[in-house]
Amino acid sequence: NTPATRNVRLAAIHSFFRHVATRQPEQLECCQRILAIPFKRSRTRAIEYLEYEEIQSVLGAIDRTKTDGQRDYALLVAMFNTGARVQEILDVRPVDLQLVRPFQVRLVGKGRKERLCPLWPETAEVLRDFLVQQGVDAGSRESLFQNHRREPLTRFGVRYILRKLCKRAQGTSPTLVGKRLHPHSMRHSTAVHLLHSGVDLATIGRWLGHASVN
Repeated sequence: NTPATRNVRLAAIHSFFRHVATRQPEQLECCQRILAIPFKRSRTRAIEYLEYEEIQSVLGAIDRTKTDGQRDYALLVAMFNTGARVQEILDVRPVDLQLVRPFQVRLVGKGRKERLCPLWPETAEVLRDFLVQQGVDAGSRESLFQNHRREPLTRFGVRYILRKLCKRAQGTSPTLVGKRLHPHSMRHSTAVHLLHSGVDLATIGRWLGHASVN
């Protein structure tokens, strides 16, 4: 009898009384009182994010001498810099990158809304190196991050990569043990670190592509 189960039951009860109200108008007032009962909110799980030292440990766990490692490093650095949703970062093409000042990347978010996200000089350098390592033309319109079959990397692929690297980094960063991390955790991490750096909420909202500062 968990909070989630109780909410499902309440939803079924509300649906029943909405049906009764339409079929039996004489019971409308009674049904309205019942429908006014609010759902009991289930406990919200705390948002997980990576501390700066943990991010350094995860990046340090990548073997950058290998092709996959070069991709994974560039991917995670770009995700942490931009705070992009996982699909936004997977949709990035080389042509979307501006790796001369002002450094920035074009992201396409929800509702096909476009925004330009600043890139730190260190991130721009990592991405420039990645293009050279992969032999990719800066004007290419193919996906920047690809799998072994030269197909666009998927969200499941990113989840696998992050889980693997976090597990590998637990030796140098024990605080990673027990954390429920997923690709969206990188987005949370960016928001938290921007906030700790003194960036105002309105700017963080625009950086992450939120429609509302709330």
